[in-house]
Amino acid sequence: MDHYYVNDNAQSTGEHEVHKEGCPYFPTNRTYLGYFSNCREAVQKAKTIYSNVDGCYTCSRPCHTR
Repeated sequence: MDHYYVNDNAQSTGEHEVHKEGCPYFPTNRTYLGYFSNCREAVQKAKTIYSNVDGCYTCSRPCHTR
């Protein structure tokens, strides 16, 4: 299980990325999502905040779709 956050700043392509705590690309402007067993659960939670959400390629690759 890991702590997950969503970047409050959208990427240039429009999506807000979900990151695990400790990711090398961990954003400074972020919202805490919770403690989840996988990135899919974290992405679902992030979608209650932002409609356009994606997993980070580095720390949440199974949820990275763009």
